[in-house]
Amino acid sequence: MEKYELIPAQLLHEGTLGADELFEPQPMSESAILRVHTLDYWQRMRDLQLTSREVRPIGFPLSAALVEREITIAQGTLDAAHYAMQFGVAMNVAGGTHHAFADRGEGFCLLNDQALAAAALLHEGAAKRILIVDLDVHQGNGTAAIFANESRVFTFSMHGKDNYPYHKETSDLDIALAAGTDDEAYLTLLKEHLSAIVHDFQPDFMFYQAGVDVLKTDKLGKLALSMEGCKARDALVMRLAKAISSPLVICMGGGYSPDIKMILEAHCNTYRLAKDIFF
Repeated sequence: MEKYELIPAQLLHEGTLGADELFEPQPMSESAILRVHTLDYWQRMRDLQLTSREVRPIGFPLSAALVEREITIAQGTLDAAHYAMQFGVAMNVAGGTHHAFADRGEGFCLLNDQALAAAALLHEGAAKRILIVDLDVHQGNGTAAIFANESRVFTFSMHGKDNYPYHKETSDLDIALAAGTDDEAYLTLLKEHLSAIVHDFQPDFMFYQAGVDVLKTDKLGKLALSMEGCKARDALVMRLAKAISSPLVICMGGGYSPDIKMILEAHCNTYRLAKDIFF
């Protein structure tokens, strides 16, 4: 998508980021992929042998370039996790492929990058209690299913009740929002529930899916957040992570407002806030 090139270009142009603050990941290793995804699914995806029935829910035609893109995005989120342990926060301009299940893809997602990074951190012993905060307008169904029986990972999804996916999985906590939910109602619920999760679960690492499809202008979302409300949402998550000294990885997730400038501004706000809050 166009935004993946425009976001870093804008941040460099305005001086929010310097060139030395950007990194370019390599493709993720097969061993890391297989910590989450099944061998059969991975091999047939890699070899472009998924059936048309399996490809249809993904929404993209399967190609070698798409597979390469997915495994590179996944490694980008894992690299960001290692940077977050050094600097407090790190971000993947793409990522948030939360509709990918262990054995299938859907919703423009083939591999689940935050699940893969979380699994790697657990494997490395770099984290013991991981909180995944998914505030995209769509439920993180793949992530919820992957970690359904993993007590070391808490999945929290706050999403539009009437949005895709129409069959929801069960996260550790799901908050399904009515269409038209505005800034005040959204932020009140988020503060209440996220504060309680952090108090009870005490994560030592956090992932944040920061989709901007919560905006009122989004053509696929059904919520009604303003640009300032979206920014306040991001600030709430970041300040809470900093307050508990939890490294934080942020992935950009979805955003489908008709005006690309709205998408760009909302995503760039996330980076601007991270600079202000952590540095």
